[in-house]
Amino acid sequence: MREKSREQSLSDSRELDGSYDPLTDSIAEDGELSTVCYRPEGVEQLLQQTKFTRRELQILYRGFKNECPNGVVDEGTFKYIYAQFFPQGDSSTYAHFLFEAFDSRKSGMVSFEDFVTGMSIILRGSVTEKLNWAFNLYDLNKDGFITKEEMTDIMRSIYDMMGTCTYPCMQKDAPKEHVENFFQKMDKNNDGVVTIEEFLESCQKDENIMQSMHLFDNVI
Repeated sequence: MREKSREQSLSDSRELDGSYDPLTDSIAEDGELSTVCYRPEGVEQLLQQTKFTRRELQILYRGFKNECPNGVVDEGTFKYIYAQFFPQGDSSTYAHFLFEAFDSRKSGMVSFEDFVTGMSIILRGSVTEKLNWAFNLYDLNKDGFITKEEMTDIMRSIYDMMGTCTYPCMQKDAPKEHVENFFQKMDKNNDGVVTIEEFLESCQKDENIMQSMHLFDNVI
């Protein structure tokens, strides 16, 4: 029974990366397959759990496997990959927060399932799903509240990531001002924390935030 499950998992991973054609039951020769030590549970399951098509999952899996040949990514590798997109600044702290948001199982590793589930929400999720994902990112200790300290840490990490190559140049007190503006808008009862209800209500009333929620629709 276990061997059958292992064979099905291998078949699913080959279907994902495009080296397996389920219609002809043929397998392309691919030296990469020998390096993969972790494979997704199943294509059909991912089709049900995400809003990607089979072809889109294949594209995402190939890209993921090219960067992470063993099938999972640890935080160090995640930071290294993310740093390539922001060479002008220090993205390590923001990448740490982002890694924790993707690592929903708190395993210290991000699997393809973790990655593609998160990307499905970011790219194809409803506005409410996207906002819930963003709230989880900002809620660093995952206690259901965003504090000024947490938002300050997030904003500092973003400003560090953007670096000095911005115009106009960012002022040192910019993160603090951003946090104050955030809480003035979001903290409806002035208790010093922002709940998910306050976050959703405020964001859904903000035209700029709502427009930004659709920036990545239908990417890939």
